[in-house]
Amino acid sequence: MPSRPPLPTPSRRQVLAGLAGVMSLPLLAACSSDDPLAAQAGNADGKNYIAGDGSVLEIAPTERGEPVQFSSTLFSGEPVSTEDLAGDPVVLNFWYAACAPCRVEAPDLQALHEQFEPAGVQFLGVNVRDTIATAEAFERTFGITYPSVEDRGGQVLLAMTDYVPPQAVPTTIVLDRQGRVSARILGIAEPSTLDSLITTVLDEQA
Repeated sequence: MPSRPPLPTPSRRQVLAGLAGVMSLPLLAACSSDDPLAAQAGNADGKNYIAGDGSVLEIAPTERGEPVQFSSTLFSGEPVSTEDLAGDPVVLNFWYAACAPCRVEAPDLQALHEQFEPAGVQFLGVNVRDTIATAEAFERTFGITYPSVEDRGGQVLLAMTDYVPPQAVPTTIVLDRQGRVSARILGIAEPSTLDSLITTVLDEQA
């Protein structure tokens, strides 16, 4: 029988590539870990790797953390802080104009703003990237009438770091009347889901 030709010897580069693939498996598993809010505030492990996949977290009143605190400036130039928002449910939406999911959800957020504004619910956008001209062009395009703050410096994002993964935009957060995080949606806010989350805090005793 004719002898088989010897198998090619893998190069050093191929060997290293194979080892790198094997070594990366635990990291991939870690990136799909449980929701970080399960451990509540103060534990930021892995938050940069959370995908904005539309996942929803709702927190019972007895399990909510302390009221969040931040201050910033609206694109209109007016200052705004959590003290100005106190006493009403608040919907915070983290966005920027070139974010495709932000463009998808914008009309639904505006519709929910119009629906809940008479009940005292305040909507506030947190723009993490744009200049005023870009942000205002986005708002005109989608008919957004609720205000947004300019947060390119990350002041609001930093104050919310226990709840908003830096790379998960859009993220929408619902605050109860005490300014505590009641719910969070990573990724596009499905309107019926956000409607339910807002209604929950509206129905809670002030």
